[in-house]
Amino acid sequence: MHKLDIMPTINLTTKIKAPVETCFKLALSIDLHTQSMQHTNEKAIDGVKSGTIGLNETVTWRARHFGLMMEMTSKITELMYATSFTDEQVKGPFSKLKHRHIFQLMDDQVTVMTDEFEFEAPLGFLGCFVNRLFLENYMTSLLIRRNKAIKQAAENTTMP
Repeated sequence: MHKLDIMPTINLTTKIKAPVETCFKLALSIDLHTQSMQHTNEKAIDGVKSGTIGLNETVTWRARHFGLMMEMTSKITELMYATSFTDEQVKGPFSKLKHRHIFQLMDDQVTVMTDEFEFEAPLGFLGCFVNRLFLENYMTSLLIRRNKAIKQAAENTTMP
């Protein structure tokens, strides 16, 4: 019996004209995340609620998605300073959620920020249908919005 492949992976690449350390720190910023998700009224309600989150620390988010208030607790499970970090859902609406953030410095102080975002909706086959129908596009748009906020903040902090 084969398990139904219901876990989409979203891969995004964002080029940022800023030092890799700046981009890395901003990606770990609870405050910047909250600002970038204002349209969902997202707030950190438990764990690390402001500042920068670190290895083995958790944050619980509350936000409105699809007209419903939802909560999700994420934990930083891997962290290699200025290179990569991974956050994973420990409690929340997904069957699984794992988000790996990778940072590479290119020429001329350009950082390439890569997201590898794996998620699985609950409800088996029905969840697979929901993923394909709209959830993958919705999650991609949230990641793009967040990455634009990181890019804007990083490029503005490096200006003279």
